[in-house]
Amino acid sequence: MKITFWGAVGGTTGTRTLLEVRGRKMLLDCGLFQGRREEAEAKNRRFPFAADEVDCVVLSHAHIDHSGNLPGLVRDGFRGSIHATRATIDLCDPMLRDSAHIQERDVEFVNKRRARKKQKPKEPIYTEAHAEQTQPLFVGHDYHRPFDVIPGVRATFFDAGHILGSAITVLEIEEGGRRLRLGFTGDLGRPDLPIIRDPETVEGLEVLITESTYGNRLHEETGEIPDLMAGLLNRVHARGGKVIIPAFAVGRTQEIVSVLKDLFSSQRVPRMPVYVDSPLAVNVTDVFRRHPECFDEDALALLNEEHTDPFGFRLMHYVRDVEESKALNTKDGPMIIISASGMCEAGRILHHLRNNIEDPRALILVVGFMAENTLGRKLVEGWDEVRIFGEEFPRQAEVAVLNAFSAHADRNELLAWTTGLGPPPQRCFVVHGETDQAEAFAARLSEQKGFDDVRIPELGRAYTL
Repeated sequence: MKITFWGAVGGTTGTRTLLEVRGRKMLLDCGLFQGRREEAEAKNRRFPFAADEVDCVVLSHAHIDHSGNLPGLVRDGFRGSIHATRATIDLCDPMLRDSAHIQERDVEFVNKRRARKKQKPKEPIYTEAHAEQTQPLFVGHDYHRPFDVIPGVRATFFDAGHILGSAITVLEIEEGGRRLRLGFTGDLGRPDLPIIRDPETVEGLEVLITESTYGNRLHEETGEIPDLMAGLLNRVHARGGKVIIPAFAVGRTQEIVSVLKDLFSSQRVPRMPVYVDSPLAVNVTDVFRRHPECFDEDALALLNEEHTDPFGFRLMHYVRDVEESKALNTKDGPMIIISASGMCEAGRILHHLRNNIEDPRALILVVGFMAENTLGRKLVEGWDEVRIFGEEFPRQAEVAVLNAFSAHADRNELLAWTTGLGPPPQRCFVVHGETDQAEAFAARLSEQKGFDDVRIPELGRAYTL
């Protein structure tokens, strides 16, 4: 049996890991790369393996850096099954269609400029038709229910506590009379996040593939979220500014809405309108409502006892229409605008940033991880001038970062989870982290008793298990 890492090595995007057993091939995740445009486009257009030779995909969750190139795989001839939790499948439907739509629109814009220069037009990485062809390939599974994926490999999903439907995948592999139990964290969540359940612990792993997004960083405690949020909102409200929140349409938007609802109902912050300006986030929120089986006890109690909607309240406005979105830029604050994309690389958030980044009354509130070379990362790093739609803007708006909202486990939470597995795995692969984070976490893990073989894999290198 052989494993090759074709993504999320030396970075946090484009997760895809190829496993070969008994001459058959399966992928763990198939995500889009994000970052420098030309480099990301090249990686996303061409797979380093034959797509039509892949027998199946096991998908950890719906975030685009894990699921986003499934239509590209289909474009190149993949016709196997895509195994995922039922909530993940329902999320992937609008998300992959939205990803394709954005790519088609972006190419239209680029081709207008190329036509003026008499250059050859570009094609999107994939189209909405490819996204539609992907959806029938999904096969849904419940947590804790084993299922066969390819001959000699049986999989079981456990709750990763990252987003709705996210899964830790445990593979029971048998080849040549040998048995192996392999675990893949996908993205590991945090204890006590709003709405979803805490990450589950699994035992008896001989090989572990673990993420390391925050492998050397610590978050604020999740219990501090209401206080931190209230302080920021009160300050911006007092100066009459707008709060612009770039947020992933899946998970982060719904968590923020839930916290805002509590803050308004407890009168800890002044009343102000809240706009979720992302058609995808609106669709995704509907998916959340359909999957209460993924909710934690607090969210279930809110649904069952109070018969209320945790994602809606009187000040809440979900924006679908483009004209209504544009109108937000002419309205005076205070107000809160939550919009995708989470890393500020595409979508309506760019228009809100362009219209508010020069306003010293405004607050750009960062509530999630920003990958290298993204606009969001530049804002976090405090750049005085940033490029939006090809134009330079001086940044005069305040920028604040709330890592307490992160859906990724931090260093201590990762260590607590990995060292709580029972007997340590014989081999650990540390992936899905920028180089400094992966190296630091691998070093920390190696210091733990029994973790004798911890390594950061090389891109494209095959490892025998």
